[in-house]
Amino acid sequence: MKIYTKTGDRGQTDLLGGVRVNKDDIRVDAYGTFDEVNSFIGLLRAKLEPKHEWQEKLHHIQVELMNTMSHLATPSEFQEKNTMPLPEDMDKFCEQWIDDIETQLSSRSDHFILPGGNEVSALCHVVRSQLRNGERKLTSLHRAYPVERAILLFINRLSDLFFSLSRAAMEEAHLTEERWKAFLYKRNK
Repeated sequence: MKIYTKTGDRGQTDLLGGVRVNKDDIRVDAYGTFDEVNSFIGLLRAKLEPKHEWQEKLHHIQVELMNTMSHLATPSEFQEKNTMPLPEDMDKFCEQWIDDIETQLSSRSDHFILPGGNEVSALCHVVRSQLRNGERKLTSLHRAYPVERAILLFINRLSDLFFSLSRAAMEEAHLTEERWKAFLYKRNK
């Protein structure tokens, strides 16, 4: 089988179930953004040592993102035929990892952080910001075609996780975070 099909030469693609849509369709835009996220998580994993403690969990997230994209690419009338699992409890998976990271960090986060520091931390911020972009697109998709709650929760927690991972990478490298401003809710207390 050839990798190219020429079926998209006129600006259309197939959703799961065979429905043809324009390549800028809201569904394609949403799952395409998460494809970019997944690619950057792959780059992040490539920058880490093969035995790094994050590898297995990041791999799990990549698999769950693939499953999530399959659901976003499936119109509601074909969802019952989608055999890919929903990311059930992935919000809890992310929360647990965040909690584990936060207990190991020497300080709590009470400021906005400038992305950077080292390559791993900067990549975590790239993934975090792409996830926020994807979340905005997911919200638009959800308004037009309701998305499973498990997907909404997973994506929201995932961006928080990558913020925590960026902080952990900085601390592991013994680098100081560059703070911008204190969180507003912290300043008003």
